[in-house]
Amino acid sequence: MGLTITKQELAELEKVNFEGEIYVIDHPAEVDNAVAYLSTKSALGFDTETKPAFKRGQVNNVALLQLATEDECFLFRLNKIGYPESLEKLLCNESVKKIGLSLRDDFAALRKRTGKKPQNFIDLQLFVDKFGIEDNSLQKIYAIIFGKKISKSQRLSNWEAAELTPAQQSYAAIDAWACLKIYNYLTQSKKNNNRKKQ
Repeated sequence: MGLTITKQELAELEKVNFEGEIYVIDHPAEVDNAVAYLSTKSALGFDTETKPAFKRGQVNNVALLQLATEDECFLFRLNKIGYPESLEKLLCNESVKKIGLSLRDDFAALRKRTGKKPQNFIDLQLFVDKFGIEDNSLQKIYAIIFGKKISKSQRLSNWEAAELTPAQQSYAAIDAWACLKIYNYLTQSKKNNNRKKQ
């Protein structure tokens, strides 16, 4: 029997809050230090946000790229800083795992900014299958494991706004951070189970 959650069960859960630090990187001069720090981590949560297009045929570039540790999230505002080489190198760095969800869409969007293929990415939609989790939306996976819900109220907001609101920053941070949290939890529980079997 696979693990799953209904919409009604999800609606009744308490909302998750991001308690960590959020750093908005919106000047090219801030990029290298942030990337140098993130490059020291073995795994990072990953996500992107794009300004929604409401006209047929209109497609916007990725506006925001989020990379999270367990305690902080860096929001790279690509609409303001472009796609800096050091950030591209981090996404292609094979020694740092990047954990995301339905990565094909993110990669297709990033391809408009770069010809290089991101490396060492783990897609949670495929990863959670091994743990008997049938639902594959981030909201539902997180709810099944941690019993809290991720709010989606900011998803269709303007990610190219002059300033990101606190609500946008929190939403963007949670999406990347939750990917890493889920991955770390499942990897740890697998290790613990293997130890018990020995």
